[in-house]
Amino acid sequence: MPDRQSVPPRIANSGLARRRRLKYTPYTLNTHDRIFRAARRLFDEKGIEGVSLRGVAAKVGITPMAIYRHFEDRQALVDALVLDGLAEWSARVEALPPCEGLAKLRQIGEAFLDFALLAPRRFEAAFLLPSHKARRYPDDFAAGHSPVGNIQLKILDELIADGVVKPVPPVEILLTSSALSQGLVSLWRAGRIAGGEDEFRALYHRAMRRATESFLAETLP
Repeated sequence: MPDRQSVPPRIANSGLARRRRLKYTPYTLNTHDRIFRAARRLFDEKGIEGVSLRGVAAKVGITPMAIYRHFEDRQALVDALVLDGLAEWSARVEALPPCEGLAKLRQIGEAFLDFALLAPRRFEAAFLLPSHKARRYPDDFAAGHSPVGNIQLKILDELIADGVVKPVPPVEILLTSSALSQGLVSLWRAGRIAGGEDEFRALYHRAMRRATESFLAETLP
């Protein structure tokens, strides 16, 4: 198979050379990215039910079989969506203004709520899609596989050492907090909580405050 370097100079800029480059250039990372972007657009438009290999291929302009050169199967595309959502979540937390202790935990909790309400598809990808790439309690968090979890667990370790938080395993505190926040968001998304967004935010804040206080050595003023 000729490569790009073997094209004679006299035809290097001709239409024939361009066709040869197109014909013989292997599938590249750019094609991989185009497939993923197409899958993400379909997900944003229609949800996970709308992400099919046929639909993705149509958007990219390739055959469905060509996708297998880049993704093992449809689940691999879903896994990529999950990792993309988790990366955005980590980036949002990383961009937060510096603060420490309980204030940082509250700040992350507020960022989680904003992520859910302002970027619902990215949130869904990060936290709701079934995937082996998703973080699993307790092992992935105890092993440090979650960048945001690492921040939270470090803070909890310090608060426990300082006597601010009861001596409960930090990963269990994190699980309790995550379960409550994600559960509230899931109820909201399903239309199971009455009221508008402002009312939901207020409910979320009250519930998260009570959960935090349940782990404190002394009740907050």
